[in-house]
Amino acid sequence: MKLYNSIGPNPRVVRMFAAEKGLSIPVTEIDLLAGENRGEGYGAVNPHGTTPALEIESGSHIAEITVICEYLEELHPTPALIGETPMQRAETRMWTRRIDLNICEPMTNGFRATEGRALFAPRVKLVGEAGGAELKAIAKDRLLWLDGLMGKRDHVCGDRFSLADILLFCFLDFGASVGQPLPDEATWVKGWFERVKARASTAA
Repeated sequence: MKLYNSIGPNPRVVRMFAAEKGLSIPVTEIDLLAGENRGEGYGAVNPHGTTPALEIESGSHIAEITVICEYLEELHPTPALIGETPMQRAETRMWTRRIDLNICEPMTNGFRATEGRALFAPRVKLVGEAGGAELKAIAKDRLLWLDGLMGKRDHVCGDRFSLADILLFCFLDFGASVGQPLPDEATWVKGWFERVKARASTAA
């Protein structure tokens, strides 16, 4: 296998997921700042132009972070980061989708339309800067919604550390570096963030 890697939270999700499983996957770096991901070479790997992508033994390529993580889980089911039972897997997928759609997507698109506008405007269609600010507000609102649901859980899926935690951590850590810090009101999220930050896999 080979991982097409780059800066940004998306590849970090896969690297952290692999690290939690004790996997060491060779990487090829793609220079996003130079637009390498939009060139013909990487386009043959992933026509969508996003990173990461995983090259498997057959020479085929898999893209999209949750799909790559699902593939790695099937190959290496222990430790289970999606789940050991149908109910655990359903719970992880439910929270992963909620986090992705409600927090990660508006956070990322809010950044692209504001602080990241100079880099992204020539490459992809963006909302206006005012829309970017509104997307950031949506991400914050949904993060506080999540915070209010977590109660005394250790992790998003209760006592299980899962893909949902990895996805949320990588994007919140990224958000804090681009003008979207953790809200002071998000008391559960702040404590959870520090617990996850202490895991060795965050260095991957």
